[in-house]
Amino acid sequence: MSTDTSPDQSRYVAVQESEEFAGLRKALRGFVFPMTVAFFLWYALYVILSAYARDFMAIKVIGHINVALIFGLLQFVTTFLIAWLYSRYANKRLDPTADKIRAELEGDK
Repeated sequence: MSTDTSPDQSRYVAVQESEEFAGLRKALRGFVFPMTVAFFLWYALYVILSAYARDFMAIKVIGHINVALIFGLLQFVTTFLIAWLYSRYANKRLDPTADKIRAELEGDK
């Protein structure tokens, strides 16, 4: 990493050290970390049940569809739900601040 603090680089350093940028990072982490932990726990539950609760996972729900298949498909549903929630969250909480920071940087040129 270079220690050169040319005028162009100092603008970016100033933005990185600003309260607004810190708030943006905090807002991102406030969504990403809890959602990652929640999804990991949900996935771990699926794997643990598949390994140790075979009788439960083998319960037939409808025809040849069992609990394990439903849980497996719900993993995909959960992934798409998280992506949709993140998109909404980013549009409301992250993008306005990021756009403002970008406009300020581009306006200084």
